[in-house]
Amino acid sequence: MELTTAEITAWIGSFLWPFMRISAMLFAAPVFGNAYTPTRVRIFVAVVLTVMIAPQLGPMPVIDPTSPAAFLVALHQILIGVAMGFVVQLTFATVILGGQVMALQMGLGFASMVDPQTGTQVPVVSQLWVIVATLLFVVMDGHLMIVQVVLESFKGIPVGPTGFDRSAWWTLASQGAHVFAGGVLIALPVVASVMVVNLAFGIMTRASPQLNIFAVGFPVTMTVGFGVMILTLPTFEERFVDLVAHAFETIRSLFGPQSG
Repeated sequence: MELTTAEITAWIGSFLWPFMRISAMLFAAPVFGNAYTPTRVRIFVAVVLTVMIAPQLGPMPVIDPTSPAAFLVALHQILIGVAMGFVVQLTFATVILGGQVMALQMGLGFASMVDPQTGTQVPVVSQLWVIVATLLFVVMDGHLMIVQVVLESFKGIPVGPTGFDRSAWWTLASQGAHVFAGGVLIALPVVASVMVVNLAFGIMTRASPQLNIFAVGFPVTMTVGFGVMILTLPTFEERFVDLVAHAFETIRSLFGPQSG
């Protein structure tokens, strides 16, 4: 049995192009893109998903892997994968932002540790919420939803020399507003409670100037903040589910007619 160059190129492309999109998404998405997740594990998962998904995608465009057109196709696949993972990652950025606002109001802005999602220093309050959000994300099958949306992306944006159009990039850029709005909403109960406590301490200081507000205020503010966090945990769950749903709706909105 002899194989022609075109047949070999088509066979390589049927796995190479999907692998690039899937692997790029895994490196950018939460859970899979965790800084503590070994690179070998991500590549292995990408290979397994490619082998499972590729046969369902139909024939791929026959492109010489060494040609300029192949570079353009590879670039589009990587950008599409990174964009999808980035949108979901913004959900966790929203949680981190909300935790940072809480930490500043509670006087814990100086207490920080490394976030495994991003590999950067974040307040411990943010890290606490990130852990809760990660557990919720896995419980609601968010990792499986990522795989599903990748499969859908090949139907909306087939492999080829075209990618997202200009409106899709504007949609991605507009997600920054949702990060700030969502972060403020997550932190709002704690911010409001601590503001009331600070107002009460201000009135007490005016009534009793000899009161050492610095010795009393910090532990009370921190205790009230953590108490409100515990009480609002069910609300956080509902809000996080809405954030994840919005992220996947945004990704699917990118799969409309593409003009390149």
